[in-house]
Amino acid sequence: MFLSVPPDPAPITRYQRAMFGSRLLLAAIHYIPVFEELSAKPLSLSELRYRLQLNGRPAMVLFPALCAMGVLAYDAAGRLYITELGQFVSAKYVPNLIGYTGLEKDDPGVIDMVTLLRNDGPLDIHKGVSFVKDEVTPSPMDDPKLARTLTLGLAGRARYLAPLVAAALPRSNGHLLDVAGGTGYYTYEWLLRNPAATATVFDRPAVLAVAAELLDEFSQSGRAGAETIKKRVTFLPGDMLTDNLPETDILLAASLFHDWPAPTCIQLASRFARVLRPGGTLWVHDSFLNDTLDGPMAVTDYSAQLFCVTKGRAYSRAEYRNWFAQVGLINTTDTVATQMDYGLIWAGKPR
Repeated sequence: MFLSVPPDPAPITRYQRAMFGSRLLLAAIHYIPVFEELSAKPLSLSELRYRLQLNGRPAMVLFPALCAMGVLAYDAAGRLYITELGQFVSAKYVPNLIGYTGLEKDDPGVIDMVTLLRNDGPLDIHKGVSFVKDEVTPSPMDDPKLARTLTLGLAGRARYLAPLVAAALPRSNGHLLDVAGGTGYYTYEWLLRNPAATATVFDRPAVLAVAAELLDEFSQSGRAGAETIKKRVTFLPGDMLTDNLPETDILLAASLFHDWPAPTCIQLASRFARVLRPGGTLWVHDSFLNDTLDGPMAVTDYSAQLFCVTKGRAYSRAEYRNWFAQVGLINTTDTVATQMDYGLIWAGKPR
């Protein structure tokens, strides 16, 4: 039977990412004494971080996940405490499941997660991490072979979500800047819906080489207007942290901020705000934590995955809106759900 609205493939990615949440739970039970420290009394987030010697990013990956699992929660004073469910992984309570969960504690993935949590990243920083580049670590996105593998690996998700994102973005005869645009699919779909508009896809050179191939395929798809896309899109290689970005009416940051730590996110928000024309809009497509930083589990699992392969994590809408307010943008309360546990938020530049 043909379905006019395809099913949301979110369960597939949830099952894939669930292993990262499992590793966080085992790390907290057997290596990082979360439940031991909380067994006497509830603790504030800062006090618990201090006792566990955790930096901010690993703490904001670990604690929201444990809350989403229901083993920790916040009390009315904002302190973390062990829930009734969480008592089953606390040595203070008998019976418990510490021995049972310990059967998996030596899994290499768990050991790696413990190392990452304790060090806020890999011990060998020269190995680099996926997607990002800075003065210390190279990015696989600068290696043509690895860039092709990673970009094409992300292509299926982008191709599926792009029509949903394009439908939610503003109709315009102006310009769209797709930063870290990857495959370019979000841009191609938006241009298809806005036949008088133009766009720029900004990314690393090796990534744009793949995007150009995908554009050739898209242009020859036979869809109405697809043959005009090539004339209306520009591929601009560069480093979004340092290179000039073109002025634009709409800026799309899809799965971008989550690759970076919060200070870099503020830096990026400032750079993006500067290139928006008056009345322009900045759109973020991503998976968002609850503003209360206690779930949902699909996003805390994703955050744990991001923590392992980037310098960032998942953020809440409130965190994004705080950054945008700091750089002079006007926030909206709009939240547009797409699929696969993603959604859109946006902020505008005053006229």
